[in-house]
Formats: sequence, structure tokens, C-alpha cells
Amino acid sequence: MSRSILFLSGSAVLVALLVLSGMHAYDRPTWALEVAPVFIALPLLWATGRRAPLTALLYAAIFLHALVLILGGTYTYARVPLGFWMAEWLDLQRNPYDKIGHFFQGFVPALVAREILLRGRHVQGPRMLAFLVVCVVLAISATYELVEWGVAVAIGQDADAFLGTQGDPWDTQSDMAMALIGSLVALMGFARCQDRQIAARPWPGGR
Repeated sequence: MSRSILFLSGSAVLVALLVLSGMHAYDRPTWALEVAPVFIALPLLWATGRRAPLTALLYAAIFLHALVLILGGTYTYARVPLGFWMAEWLDLQRNPYDKIGHFFQGFVPALVAREILLRGRHVQGPRMLAFLVVCVVLAISATYELVEWGVAVAIGQDADAFLGTQGDPWDTQSDMAMALIGSLVALMGFARCQDRQIAARPWPGGR
């Protein structure tokens, strides 16, 4: 199956899931906030797919991240059934599904930043590359936490479903820690695979 067919199929699946999740969302405004990255990413991927195609690894990671966001948006993160099963299995006091979301918030942007930096030849040396990737991930994570704070200030107690803190005073810090862990997993576990795929599919113009 060609990459274009896979990309089209994946996009169609995500659009269908967005429609279904929107129809059955527990809280529609929270759903809109949670799945907003999917609405932003899909048009960007379509717009840049021909002149700047990404690796299959990165497309797959983005697809998985979109699924995590859609599921979290449908139920709100504190009510996702998978999280309740995890909490029971791990004997946790709260639904941990939002931590999966923040793990992917580090994992996927790490692969995105790494691919852009490598293809654009913006940095030399694996250590500096890894350092900058982690910095980008933490900047994105911090920005997202600031957005959450802004939403909370704007709409008050109604933001609880979007924040998903579940009474945890250290939720912001643990969210950023999970993003950091996600970035490290991406760097240590998938860098070589990404390198091979970048070499096999260079961008037009020699990148």
C-alpha cells in the first residue's frame, strides 16, 4: 500500500473519529479545546505533504497522538475509561489518562523537532541536537500549561474538565515531567529509525 493511500486512510479515520467524538462528547467546549491540535495538524500535514513529506515513523506517531487527544476530548481526561482501568490496576488515587496525553505531548514534538532540525541542517552534532529537541519539548509543554492557566482564569471553575488536575497540586509539574520523559523515550528509542527513514526519503532540494 502506497504512502499516499495510507495518509489518506489515516486522515479519513481521524476525521470520522472527530465527528463521532464531537457527537458524543461529555462536554462540548472541553472537547473543542482538547481536540484543537488535531484540527490544526491535519490541514498542515495536507498542505506540506508533497513538498515536505515526513517519515512514516512521524506520521504514525502523530496519528497515535491524535487518537489520544480525541479519546481524552470525548470523555474529558478525568473520565476516560482506560484511565480508570489503569488506576485500578496500578492502585492509583486518580485517573492517570492525562499523563498519557502529556507523554505524547513530549514524544511526538520531539520527533517533529528532531526531523525539522535534521532536514533543515540547522544543528550539527547529536548532543546539541538532543539538547535542542528537549528544549523545544519543554517550551511547548510550558506554553500548553500557560494556555491552561489562561483558560482557567477566563472561565473559572468551568475549566476543571479541561485542566484535569483532579485535585493534584503538582499536576502542572508532573505534566511537564511526563512530556520530558516522552521526549527522552523518543530520542533514545527511535532516533536511529528516524535517521534511516530521513535518509531514505530526502526532501526536495536536497534536504
